[in-house]
Amino acid sequence: MRLLVTGGAGFIGSEFVRMTLRDHLEDSVIVLDKLTYAGNERNLDPVRVDPRFRFVKGDIADQSVVDPLASECDVIVNFAAESHVDRSLEAPGQFIMTDVYGTYVLLEAARSAGHERFLQVSTDEVYGDVADGRSREGDPLRPRSPYSASKAGGELLVQAYRASHGLPAIVTRGSNTYGWYQYPEKIIPLFITNALEDRPLPIYGDGSAVRDYIFVEDHCRGIDLALREGVPGEEYNIGAGQEISGTTVAETVLRLLDKPAALQQFVSDRPGHDRRYALDSSKLRALGWEPRVDFGKGMETTVAWYVEHREWWSPLKSGEFWEFYRRNYKPVGSGAP
Repeated sequence: MRLLVTGGAGFIGSEFVRMTLRDHLEDSVIVLDKLTYAGNERNLDPVRVDPRFRFVKGDIADQSVVDPLASECDVIVNFAAESHVDRSLEAPGQFIMTDVYGTYVLLEAARSAGHERFLQVSTDEVYGDVADGRSREGDPLRPRSPYSASKAGGELLVQAYRASHGLPAIVTRGSNTYGWYQYPEKIIPLFITNALEDRPLPIYGDGSAVRDYIFVEDHCRGIDLALREGVPGEEYNIGAGQEISGTTVAETVLRLLDKPAALQQFVSDRPGHDRRYALDSSKLRALGWEPRVDFGKGMETTVAWYVEHREWWSPLKSGEFWEFYRRNYKPVGSGAP
């Protein structure tokens, strides 16, 4: 395959690129990434000298950039997205531009180039809050934040291009992913890096909201399998079946780093906070996929990586990072505006 991987300098995208070039020796990869605050070209250092790899800085919403790259490839895998719920509450227009309009530009490019596959990387958040049971691929989409709505909008465009133009497209919906190279605004790297700096760990509300955490390698193996063995026109859930609360994440980090429980700090809950996500991944499991890393082992690996790579994450926690942090994490009862 000749792959165009958009958003390939981000957390999950860069893992997919590293994995693809390691496990598929006949493949080549062009990465297109805008390098917004969460994109980091250093994430691709392990493959930079590989002759099968090329990096291009650019925006997926820019047709003049996308079309020439698509003409060199057989497949597009779209990781590019604005992806933080809190930021979507502040600036939803950015999410619509990237997650919806950008997806449209990529779909048009894939259609024009006659691509073999188009894979849209989506999220379990499109299902909305799941009080009971587990979300299956045929369930209605009920997004409740601008982020999840923009991802659902991108998915609907993919479905339209399948139906209208016969584009051989697949959608994956992954659960909350963690591991190395994750920008430290997300809960697990935020908790780890704050604990290493003896800062409070901000836990939304009462900390009982549940997420299905999946290790980044397991998520990317699922995407790879769906791309190569999945049926065009289908969606595939990728979840580990591990329901973990915010307080459990905090307690796990503090235990692994031998830090005091007093670092836990409950903060005002985010508006419209979904209480629970849970995926039924039996459809992908039927293709032969299963998660290999449980939460305990994955957290040990992840914490160790951040301990050993302070030079990677420490410069990221400055300037705008702390401005955003102060706006969004107000201690309960603080009276802060």
